Amino acid sequence: MNWERGIYFTRSRPYKKNDQATIESERNHLVRRNAFYYRYDTSDERVLLKRLWRLVGDRLNYLTPTIEPVGYATGVAADSTTSRGPRSAGYCRPQQEAEMTAYRDALSPARLARDITDLQTRLTVMAKEKTE
Repeated sequence: MNWERGIYFTRSRPYKKNDQATIESERNHLVRRNAFYYRYDTSDERVLLKRLWRLVGDRLNYLTPTIEPVGYATGVAADSTTSRGPRSAGYCRPQQEAEMTAYRDALSPARLARDITDLQTRLTVMAKEKTE
């Protein structure tokens, strides 16, 4: 056991988000907006969270518009989606570009929103009782 080695595992206190401020500051807006402040610690909840993060990542990376700098010297920016970044920078092979484009085109924003809401509802029902 890790007690002999002087390693202790602890959780942050419930509803005290500043306990882990450095971790939460990076992606807090995504985590708290999509998974709320509940505690998820069962294997069923982890399975649902894994599915939720996949959907949230698809929405963020393929469907969320961002401002992409075109030229720093002129200060010009163009509206685009984040999935264009690696492709326009020349990091992808043509086959990878085609796969990413096909995947993006197959995504349905309405279906993503419904699936995310469904998973959030299921997670809330599972975790609400033990968190409160």
